[in-house]
Amino acid sequence: VRGHTFVRVNLAVCCVSGVLGCSLVLSVQALYSSSDDVVELTPSNFNREVIQSDSLWLVEFYAPWCGHCQSLAPEWKKAATALKGIVKIGAVDADQHKSLGGQYGVRGFPTIKIFGGNKNKPDEYQGGRTSQAIVDGAMNALRALVKDRLSGKSGGSGYNKQVGESGGGSKKDVVELTDDNFDKMVLESDDVWLVEFFAPWCGHCKNLEPEWAAAATDVKEQTKGRVRLGAVDATVHQVVSSRYGIRGFPTIKIFKKGEEPEDYQGGRSRKDIVERALDLFSDNAPPPELLEILNEDVLKKTCEDSQLCIIAVLPHILDTGASGRNGYLEVMMKMAEKYKKKMWGWLWTEAGAQMDLEASLGIGGFGYPAMAAINARKMKFALLRGSFSDTGIHEFLRELSVGRGSTATLGGGAMPKIHAVEPWDGKDGQVSGKITAVSWSECLLMYVWTIAD
Repeated sequence: VRGHTFVRVNLAVCCVSGVLGCSLVLSVQALYSSSDDVVELTPSNFNREVIQSDSLWLVEFYAPWCGHCQSLAPEWKKAATALKGIVKIGAVDADQHKSLGGQYGVRGFPTIKIFGGNKNKPDEYQGGRTSQAIVDGAMNALRALVKDRLSGKSGGSGYNKQVGESGGGSKKDVVELTDDNFDKMVLESDDVWLVEFFAPWCGHCKNLEPEWAAAATDVKEQTKGRVRLGAVDATVHQVVSSRYGIRGFPTIKIFKKGEEPEDYQGGRSRKDIVERALDLFSDNAPPPELLEILNEDVLKKTCEDSQLCIIAVLPHILDTGASGRNGYLEVMMKMAEKYKKKMWGWLWTEAGAQMDLEASLGIGGFGYPAMAAINARKMKFALLRGSFSDTGIHEFLRELSVGRGSTATLGGGAMPKIHAVEPWDGKDGQVSGKITAVSWSECLLMYVWTIAD
């Protein structure tokens, strides 16, 4: 037997009908056992034990038949015992678990790697092969790790660590999902979830990470948390990964409450992910609420929380009655439904109820109903110049959504004063008392003057 080979040979010779038959049985003895302080590592426990750990690890990749590995084994065991509780010592049978060895570029045996602050980029151990040299090398690596942590360079593990390295979006907005929290966080949630199943060693996953993190931040803001992005390390959390038949990385699935998950088929850029998330949001979101401006808080909250707030000033109730007003409100609700993906705010008030608001928007010259779109962050606004109808409002909003349309600075450069008013009771207006009589008299007098002219 050639090279670094340690085998036990069982030779059986038998003669059958004068023919000599020989069978050669080779059996290789394992170098480590459960009684040793060396942790036996496999693809099923490597990520959980090493990658997800905050401990420093020295890991030997070996082949049982390798003579140098056999020579190292007793020294490796002594070092593991000496470092117990201080540094973790592990071993991978890379002959049996070739995929794990290939993942870390193992080309010869034994290969020793140090998994320190950055678990996804282990360092090569270059020291001696005696137990003392191994211990010295481990302590040097430990001191370096502690120094890095003191200086704020400490690494973590899992998805958030990789996002931090890549310099992408905000890692906090990608929810780390596990076998333990997946059902509660995703399946029992009323929110829509986009979940990435990844492997830490996967190159395509690493390319996706900054895009995924940046998209998570955008989606969280634009959907107010109703669509969420999560990530599952499928090499660690194999129960949930197996449940959904994950075979390759990265795999992205879409989860909606009460429905079977569907595969994500879109692009892998930040823009592609955000667009798909917004489509999912608009498909599942209720239309935005149409609020009457009753006080300053209503205007402030709606306009500050939205990119645009669409405000209608409707005719006085005495001019339209309840049916006429409800007709205008129905048009607004239809447009709010059509543009709900934009996450705009929608408000209305009665003509004359908020005179400061009307003055700041220059409303009045075009008559009622009137409509304006306000960007509270830029203190800019645009007025509806067309008809207060499905077609007219749609054209107005479409122009705004693509960055066209005439805008002006809000009067005074600040949000106007809002007066507290009573909410509309949904009924027709009631004429009563002296004020009504004066109003009708004034209207009649104006009519007479008009005829006289």
